Amino acid sequence: MAAVKRSCMFHTAKNSGHRADSMAGSSGKMRKMNPETLLDICAKFAAANVPFQRVEDRVSRIPEPVQQRIIFWSFPRNERDICMYSSLSNIPASGPDYQKLPFHKGVRLLESDCVDNVLQVGFHLSGTVREGGTLYTEPEKLFRVSISFDRCKITSVTCSCGNKDIFWCQHVVALSLYRIRNAELVQLRVPISETLLQMDRQQLQKFAQYLIAEHHTEVLPTAQKLADEILCANSEINLLPGAPDPTAGASVDDDNSWHLDEEQVREQVRSYLSQGGYYNTGKQLSSMFAKVREMLRAQDSNGARMLTLITEQFLADPRLLLWRTQGTPMNDKCRQLWDELGALWVCVVLNPSSSFMEKAHWQQLLREWSHLEVCPFEDADNRVITMANHVSPDIHSNRQPGSSGSIRATPRTIFHRALEASDLQWNDKHLRYIMNSETYCLPRAGSSCSNAFNSQGQALWHEHIPTACARVDALRSHGYSKEAMRLAVAVVRTMKENQLQQRKQFASITSKTVLGRTGVSHTPVYCNHEGYIGHALDPVGSIFETLSEVCIIPEDTVSVTTESSVSVQANFGSTSSLNASQKYQHVSIPTSRDRTESYLTLALEAALIGLGQQRLMPSGLYAQDKACKQEEKLIVKLQEVELDCTLVEVMRRQAKLLLEGGPASGLGLGIHVESVPMHTFAKYLFTSLLPHDSELAYTVGLRAMRLPILEGSGDTVMNARWFTLGHIETQQCELASTMLSAAKGDIPCLQTVLESAQCNIHSSTHLFKLAQDAFKMATPVEGPRHLPLVNVAFELGLQVVRMTLTPTPSPWRRREMVRWLVTCATDIGVKALVSIMHNWYTLFTPTEATGMVATTIMSHTTMLQVNVNYVQQEELANCARNLALQCAAKEPQSCALAALTLCEKDPVAFETAYQIVVDAAANVMDSSQLFNIARYMEHRGYPGRAYKLAVLAMKNLTLAYNQDSHPAINDIHWACALSHSLGKSELTNIIPLVVKNVQCATVLSDILRRCTMTAPGMASPDGKRRSLKLLSYDKSPLRQLLDAAISAYINTTHSRLTHISPRHYGDFIDFLSKARETFLLAHDGHIQFAQLIEHMKLIYKGKKKLMYLIKERFG
Repeated sequence: MAAVKRSCMFHTAKNSGHRADSMAGSSGKMRKMNPETLLDICAKFAAANVPFQRVEDRVSRIPEPVQQRIIFWSFPRNERDICMYSSLSNIPASGPDYQKLPFHKGVRLLESDCVDNVLQVGFHLSGTVREGGTLYTEPEKLFRVSISFDRCKITSVTCSCGNKDIFWCQHVVALSLYRIRNAELVQLRVPISETLLQMDRQQLQKFAQYLIAEHHTEVLPTAQKLADEILCANSEINLLPGAPDPTAGASVDDDNSWHLDEEQVREQVRSYLSQGGYYNTGKQLSSMFAKVREMLRAQDSNGARMLTLITEQFLADPRLLLWRTQGTPMNDKCRQLWDELGALWVCVVLNPSSSFMEKAHWQQLLREWSHLEVCPFEDADNRVITMANHVSPDIHSNRQPGSSGSIRATPRTIFHRALEASDLQWNDKHLRYIMNSETYCLPRAGSSCSNAFNSQGQALWHEHIPTACARVDALRSHGYSKEAMRLAVAVVRTMKENQLQQRKQFASITSKTVLGRTGVSHTPVYCNHEGYIGHALDPVGSIFETLSEVCIIPEDTVSVTTESSVSVQANFGSTSSLNASQKYQHVSIPTSRDRTESYLTLALEAALIGLGQQRLMPSGLYAQDKACKQEEKLIVKLQEVELDCTLVEVMRRQAKLLLEGGPASGLGLGIHVESVPMHTFAKYLFTSLLPHDSELAYTVGLRAMRLPILEGSGDTVMNARWFTLGHIETQQCELASTMLSAAKGDIPCLQTVLESAQCNIHSSTHLFKLAQDAFKMATPVEGPRHLPLVNVAFELGLQVVRMTLTPTPSPWRRREMVRWLVTCATDIGVKALVSIMHNWYTLFTPTEATGMVATTIMSHTTMLQVNVNYVQQEELANCARNLALQCAAKEPQSCALAALTLCEKDPVAFETAYQIVVDAAANVMDSSQLFNIARYMEHRGYPGRAYKLAVLAMKNLTLAYNQDSHPAINDIHWACALSHSLGKSELTNIIPLVVKNVQCATVLSDILRRCTMTAPGMASPDGKRRSLKLLSYDKSPLRQLLDAAISAYINTTHSRLTHISPRHYGDFIDFLSKARETFLLAHDGHIQFAQLIEHMKLIYKGKKKLMYLIKERFG
């Protein structure tokens, strides 16, 4: 009687069927020359598809040779399966991470003969694996490995190494590969229950006793317990027929799936999420998503099972509740992972081979998750989305999302697309014909009026394009490559047909629409609210990869070659993601009536249609950034495709269709003002078409140069919603730069591009960047200058400084712009320099014109660089002087000094500038500005003019009693010294101004002492200084100054005493000491000082400590 099997502890749904063998084990080496026996053929089929219990139920007694062959073929035969469960996806063999993979380590252990004691008993494989033991490392370790399997799937693994990971350890890999490669060398025994049936009572007793004696410390308690239960007639163990046998395989009711440690999956996802948004964490989680896709492609039921476990941990992330409570969006890294999760679920539920029960199970899960409070919204920026933007997919509907009125709805969650996709069916007859037949078409072109075929009789599939592309991705992801290819071809042909229909539809409407300067309409008749680029499912990227994948020329495939000539692709799942640069070839489409049509041409057309589609800018920051990245990623893939004549012709045709596509095309006329600009895409088109059709290339580039959102709308609120506007303007600048560089040899074309840039680039920063780029291209380090391009840079620079003249940006940026413009004008020559000085008032502020422009132009360095003659130098000098005088008259306070400097060599101009300063002194100029100019005048040898300006400066100056550190003190001393040097009358004139405007006692006393020192001498016509007699304190003009100083000390003393604190007593005593020195300069000074002290003692007698200090110091 056959033993009852033990149930396996798994909880996934349907058993996935085993794939056809693409790689046989080494056991097949000996059979290569001979056909397989009928027994082996039948055993292989039964081993892969039929539970062994069912075989036992059908036949009362299975011959042992038959049992052995079924058991022999029940072990997995494909090394790819072992690789899938022991390595990450998409790891290049040349990278350092590949050497760390358990699969690679296991291969090395096997090839190093580290696998011993391999024994297969029924459906159980065991062995030992040695590791380590080298001279310089730890001693050799021995690991015991046990593997259970059923129907060519490993259902359970254990290893004494205690590995805690999602993937199997290298020891399990080594034993599994040993069994695959050396199947004929492995000792094979039938299930242990069959062996026990052959024993009599005495043998069974001996067997039991020896087994207990061998492992008595481990099994003795269990053995005694079982013996007690067996001896009890009514025990549960005696009520069940037979006994469990772990080597007899799974029962009919057991789930048949590969071993996946659910707890380890949960733990690793939980660990990665707890680490936040670090780069390596996102990389690890993305690798887990790639592993799910790999399993789906292998039609392994663990794919959906693993995704379920990942989703549960994502929803358990404590940050979700925090973000929802605070009303803030999650960080970009997390959001990208959630997007990938949602797209994977769309792929899972669209599995064409899934059963009704599986779909119902997935729908229940998705609904439960969607109703959770923390479930992320479909919109990354937490906005309520209108129903019009998310029409439920209808496979027979031609309706464009967003083409009708909007209905307010509750926010959709990240799982809503998957829920909608789960309602899609695959039983449409037309759809099945497309997928299952390469020859499905009309017998002749144009023989049907149905929209199911195009004019050439080729099948079309009319469905919302992102939904149709999701079908393609699902077919490809679940291993239905041929079906995916056929449907992808029909989808692209449908996209082309829709494009032609839209072109006809809008041809008549566009001619009646009022258009702006660049073809933008503020009342558009059509717009796409949800474009293909930036879509959550990346439809264009998916269809491009599906069609282009078959066109990749095989090169160095990442593989692990075994001794038995078995190659295991380490990148099983996505070959295109490993190589940085792929090479493509044309692969013809069967039964295509267009000889130039290939999978590669259709891939290119799909990408061009998607990139060129008119679409509104999404509202959120994340959505806008995602659309930019999707566009750039697809263009990078397109750039890897080397264009031949066929592809160039495809590109030319598509470019023309996009230009004529009306409001449905991003390059058409009548587009919505909020349409996403085409700069990045147009740059790719321009560079690709330029060598083959320059006229078309420039037409595309010039049309795409526009930026509709900035064209005269004046809606700052609308502009504020364009979070990526800076990036868009950068792309616009790069497009213009590329076109300018290409147009160097064609002056009319260069002028056209310049005018387009000037009209369409609205940002001064980016226009300045374009000017700089043009200048660099025109003046290479090696090679001749390109004067027309230098002139272009100069024209752009002029526009920049005009734009920034009034709304000044950051000052340092403005200074950079002005200096650069002067540099550019210097490179052009005298004419440009004269031009900017003549028109300075439209370009510069007066300060910039005199301080940076004219001064730089008149510098010796500039004169040498321009290599001017005398006439040209005089012309420049006259322009600079005129500019200086104009600026000084307009803003004397900031330009007068520079104007005087520029006019030094022309007496008339210099005198005019000086008079401007004198006239402005009383009204608009402050004392510091006048003192600076006065010092300049003295330095230039004009002491009389310097004195006059110093007097004017003193009139504008006021110094309070407590301003003993004022910055103007040095200027006051200089002015008094200048007056003293000029003569007694000048000093006499300035001292009343000092007395009137300076109330600071210490400053007055310092001036007084300096004036009594030997005078610097009087200036004379011969430039020599003549000494003067020392001045007396008792006579004019110093008597007035002395009296003012004494009066200031008295006032300051009383002022300081009003609010003095004990900690300032020491400073106050020092102040009085200085005051006494000044008092003593007067003939009755000692009397005045004594009176001050007595007065203080009388009024401030309450400050006893201070009065004591005063008495101690001054008596």
